[in-house]
Amino acid sequence: MKRPRLTHIFVQKAKAPGLYGDGLGLYLNVGATGGKSWILRYMIQGKARSMGLGGVVDVSLSLAREAAARHRAAIKQGTDPLEIKLANKAKRQSAVTITFAEAAKQYIDTHKPGWKNAKHGDQWANTIKAYVEPHIGRIDVAQIETTHIINLLENDALWTSKNETATRVRGRIEKVLDWTTVRGYRNGLNPARWKGHLDALLVAPAKIQKTTHFAALPYSQTTEFMADLKAMAGTAARAVEFTILTAGRSGEIRGARWDEIDFEQKLWTIPGSRMKMAKEHRVPLSDAALAVLANMHAQESGLVFPGTIKNGEERPLSDMSLTAVLRRMKRTDITVHGFRSTFRDWTAEQTDYPREVAEMALAHSIGNQVEAAYRRGDLLEKRKQLMADWAAYISGTEKATA
Repeated sequence: MKRPRLTHIFVQKAKAPGLYGDGLGLYLNVGATGGKSWILRYMIQGKARSMGLGGVVDVSLSLAREAAARHRAAIKQGTDPLEIKLANKAKRQSAVTITFAEAAKQYIDTHKPGWKNAKHGDQWANTIKAYVEPHIGRIDVAQIETTHIINLLENDALWTSKNETATRVRGRIEKVLDWTTVRGYRNGLNPARWKGHLDALLVAPAKIQKTTHFAALPYSQTTEFMADLKAMAGTAARAVEFTILTAGRSGEIRGARWDEIDFEQKLWTIPGSRMKMAKEHRVPLSDAALAVLANMHAQESGLVFPGTIKNGEERPLSDMSLTAVLRRMKRTDITVHGFRSTFRDWTAEQTDYPREVAEMALAHSIGNQVEAAYRRGDLLEKRKQLMADWAAYISGTEKATA
């Protein structure tokens, strides 16, 4: 009785370790750890040979059959496909090669000058060292296949337990491998690519990750909160106050410098190098915001809200110093960043200002590329009135009027 050939469903579901024949010398090999690969067994010149045809992740049943058929045709002509494969491998090894760890280091060194800050480069290096190098760091980039990437991302359930980190890791591997392809170290499609490849093998990040919003204070409670905040002493407290009045990000406020402030125009211009979107942002300053600055101006510092001096170098306040203000106020239920949401909720529910005015106040990108091309201004005049109304609302002196 002729033994039935393998099916695609069987290949996908097979778990028990062992060899499963498809006929004519082609076998599915299921390893002890669950890895699956194809093996072609044949005889040539009286010698038994066994040749790997790749992993199931990269080579489907139909592709394995096609490869086996090609090799059998060569064998009939007296050619040993395994000898050719080994010769090609030796040829590649004698050519210029580079390991993934070496490639990643060169990629980081090449691109670091174009990144916003040194911290970004450190994050790249740290994630590569922690999550990638133990698995493929020593492997020649030309030999890295999809199975390597899948094993790496599924190690210790990284993809499901730390998906945000795993997603960054996958993206960084893809960029490094793209770089090695352009530099001539490897050929073929990128095994770390997502669309049309890994998206068919791994669950989508959107189905795993849970969106966490920064805890925000309801805008109806801002007047009472601001009164309590004004009673707090210290540079960090003033920085939190200024953050709320300008609806800015913590990093923008902590890095603010006096040469960015124009008191006559009542304007704070933040350079693109310090902005999340890498684009210059102008912030209209309300009288309340200017009062905070006047309170800080007596200090001899280039920074508006100076922190410590280390090795003769002036350092800005740490992010935790602003959080510490909320803790001293016993407000562990909210975050400093959450005040941007408070401002946005107030604008939407208590004023008639157009959406784009509020979004520009938060330094968010507006609309699509076409819309952005036509709107070249930053709605500064309208935002001046918006920030004045916001300051009036949270101080309790008057209601917002748009």
